[in-house]
Amino acid sequence: MTEKKYYNIASLEKGVRMLELLAAHGELSVSEAARLMDTNRAGSHRFISTLRDLGYVEKNSSNKYQPTLKIMTLAQKVADRFEIRRMAKPHMHRLSILYKETINLGLFKNQEIIHIDKIDSLEVLRMDSALGDKAPAYCTGLGKSILAFLPDHELDHYLNTVDRRPLAPNTITDKDEFLKELSRIRQNGYAIDDEEMTIGLRCIAAPIFDHNHYPAYAVSISGPAMRLTHRALEEVKPQILKVSEDLSYKMGS
Repeated sequence: MTEKKYYNIASLEKGVRMLELLAAHGELSVSEAARLMDTNRAGSHRFISTLRDLGYVEKNSSNKYQPTLKIMTLAQKVADRFEIRRMAKPHMHRLSILYKETINLGLFKNQEIIHIDKIDSLEVLRMDSALGDKAPAYCTGLGKSILAFLPDHELDHYLNTVDRRPLAPNTITDKDEFLKELSRIRQNGYAIDDEEMTIGLRCIAAPIFDHNHYPAYAVSISGPAMRLTHRALEEVKPQILKVSEDLSYKMGS
């Protein structure tokens, strides 16, 4: 009985890993999946066939397997559990109408920012992220706006454990410089990602505090640096601060 239970858990783990691999690579053949999973072809085919039977995987015109939109349905159901999404949506729509750039809502978890809602810009050149996408907190507007207001012990733990590797020429990797940046954010109430994660992308973000005055979430406006100039960011600043204040109030802060 114990042996059977262990086998079931191991099979479940491999099935989930297979789904994650397909999601990460977009499409894979059975042989490619087997190599990446470090398993044999028969085992790989068994896991893919099960996922296909459940509707999470389909075979495409290249005779490779790819995830279906059923995964997005699951993700949407999880995302819908966040009350903040319902409260933030009208504010995000207003920002979208005003500035015509991508509006993001994120939370901080496991040293990363997770995008839990967004409104895409209608411009051809725009920031392109999906719900559930993750990004390092130290080089994003969403992340820095939350980090700046974390309790001291949480921030210390983060700074002592995170690998602040440079993702772009403007990434702040020096600890003392980063602490000065967080101090500026606390004074101003907002954070700017000045091409720190991706060259050509700028972002302005502000935290959203919950009833414990904890920076649980953050909202941002992101776009190409050619449109979101430093002058444009100055114009956006009062609106992003107002959204931060309004949503924090609604959260009980």
